Amino acid sequence: MFYYLLKHVLLGPLLRLVFRPRIEGLENVPASGPAIVAGNHLSFSDHFLMPAMLKRRITFLAKAEYFTGPGLKGRLTAFFFRSAGQIPVDRSGKEAGQAAIREGLGVLGRGELLGIYPEGTRSHDGRLYKGKVGVAVMALKAGVPVVPCAMIGTFEAQPPGKVVPNIHPVTIRFGKPLDFSRYAGLEQEKAVLRAVTDEIMYAILTLSGQEYVDEYAAVAKAAQAQAQTQTQTQAAEKKARRFPRAPLS
Repeated sequence: MFYYLLKHVLLGPLLRLVFRPRIEGLENVPASGPAIVAGNHLSFSDHFLMPAMLKRRITFLAKAEYFTGPGLKGRLTAFFFRSAGQIPVDRSGKEAGQAAIREGLGVLGRGELLGIYPEGTRSHDGRLYKGKVGVAVMALKAGVPVVPCAMIGTFEAQPPGKVVPNIHPVTIRFGKPLDFSRYAGLEQEKAVLRAVTDEIMYAILTLSGQEYVDEYAAVAKAAQAQAQTQTQTQAAEKKARRFPRAPLS
């Protein structure tokens, strides 16, 4: 109930007024029955803009951190995501991927739309990164079509670390559904899962026009953070050598 209140009364009209998003290919989203909408992930605002523009309800697998934050802000965020029908998924540990797949298959088993970001996390630089194969596992096990989706302009509207969004044109583009029935029963084959995932990512790339990086986003983020730490450490050491502290008398 609260989902539709947000969509049609509280949040949806505000998002339409502020961002005036352009929607392309909405007819490619099935009007009924289970399907996966797989999109790029550029901004926190992606969580709200796409669902607000779709005619059908869509359930996203959201990272568990959105449901466990401390303080008043954490409680409000958790309330919002739960009320919006989003499912928390723990991304840590060996069972994280399997838990996400189980939850996703549950949504599809109820004949609903499942939203997923195959990159696994937000892009930190606006580029499109290598997709994880969980989306392929769910598509093959459930036997459902995958609708590629490109969010365009949301990185500029709300880049990582930006709390209050900028006013920037946004386009949400849906591609034609991808049918993977030819791979039925092959969800255990790693080469098949990689091929399916890459086909999905290529479709997203074609829609978004982003630069593609054949590396997982989480790995690239970690490498960037490590490089920044090293740079800061080296700068601090250089400063210490140039301005040594005088000995205490």
